[in-house]
Amino acid sequence: MLSPANFRDIVSGRRRGLTAALWRAALRVTEIPYAAAMRIRNWRYDRNPSRAVRVSVPVVSVGNLTLGGTGKTPCVEWLARWFRQRGVRVSIVSRGYGAENGGRNDEARELEEKLPDVPHVQNPDRVAAANLAIEELATQLILLDDAFQHRRIARDLDIVLIDALEPFGHGHVFPRGTLREPLSGARRADAFILTKADQIDDDERQAIRQRYHTLNPTAIWCETAHRPLTLRDAAGEEHTLEMIRGQSVAAFCAIGNPAAFRRTLADCGTNLLELREFPDHHLFTRDDVTELNRWAAAFPATAILCTHKDLVKLGVPRLGEKPHYAVRIGLGFMTGEQELDDQLQQVKGKIDIQE
Repeated sequence: MLSPANFRDIVSGRRRGLTAALWRAALRVTEIPYAAAMRIRNWRYDRNPSRAVRVSVPVVSVGNLTLGGTGKTPCVEWLARWFRQRGVRVSIVSRGYGAENGGRNDEARELEEKLPDVPHVQNPDRVAAANLAIEELATQLILLDDAFQHRRIARDLDIVLIDALEPFGHGHVFPRGTLREPLSGARRADAFILTKADQIDDDERQAIRQRYHTLNPTAIWCETAHRPLTLRDAAGEEHTLEMIRGQSVAAFCAIGNPAAFRRTLADCGTNLLELREFPDHHLFTRDDVTELNRWAAAFPATAILCTHKDLVKLGVPRLGEKPHYAVRIGLGFMTGEQELDDQLQQVKGKIDIQE
C-alpha cells in the first residue's frame, strides 16, 4: 500500500522510472469512471437546484477541491469564532469521516477542545444533523465542515480552500491525482481562500489566482498563512515555541498532506530528525503507542511533536521518555479578510431578519 508521501510523489510526477509510470497508468484507468460519476452527479444538481434541501437557518460551507491537508480545521475554527463573537449561536455539522463506533472523529475532538461553546454534530446524513442542531440546540447558523462535494444541503455561502502547495490536485481526479472532483467544480464557489500562501512566492500566488479567476470570476479571493502559535501538551497546557527552536526533534502525523507539517516544523526552527507518517485519520491503537514509544526512544530528541489532531487521539504526555507536544496552528489573513467579512455580514443579516 502506498504511503501518503509515496502516493503524492507518484501522482505529481516527482518519482520517475518504469514502476512509477506503471502506477500512474493504473491510477489513470481508475480515475476515468470516478471523474465521470462526479460530473454526472454535479450535472444533476446543477440542472435541478431544488434537489438541495434548504434548512431553516443560514448555512456556511467550508470545503476543498483536493484531498486533505488544506487547513480546514483552522478555517472552521476562525469562522465559528467570527459568528460567536457577534452573538450568533452556531453549530458545526460534519459527516464524521474516520470516527469509530459512533464516537467523534479527530477533527471533531480537536474543534471541541478549541471551541467548547460550539456544538459539533456528526452524522453521515448531514440534513438530519443540521435539523437536529436547529431543533434541539437552538442553532441560528450551520457551519458545514468539509462539505463542498456535499450537494444535498443548500448553502448561503460556499467557501473553498485551496492548498498553495498543491493548488490543482496535480491535474487529475483521485486516484490519479488529488482532486475530489474535476476542477470545473470551482465555478460553484462563492469565496476562495488560498491557504499556506506564505509558503510560495508572489508570482506563484498570482498564477494560482488567475487560473481560479478564469474558472470563477465572481468569487472573492483571500490568502492566508497557517502559522505555528504554541505547543500544547496532553493536559491542555500551552507552551512557547522557544522550547523547541534550534532543538532536535522527532515528529509524526496522520494527516492528508504530511509535507505541510514538515514545513510547519521548519518554520518553528527545529532540527527535524525524522517525520513518521500514518494514513490520514489513522486511529491510533495500543500497539501503535507501544511502537511509537520504541521509535521515539531511538532518537536523541528534545521532544516528540505531532499535530493537534493527533494529540487529541493519543492523549499521552510522553513518548520514549520524551515530552510529547502538538504544534498548535492559527489562521492569519494576508489579503481578502475585509471581502470575506462583508460576505459573512450578509449571512449574519439573514439571521437578524429571521429573529
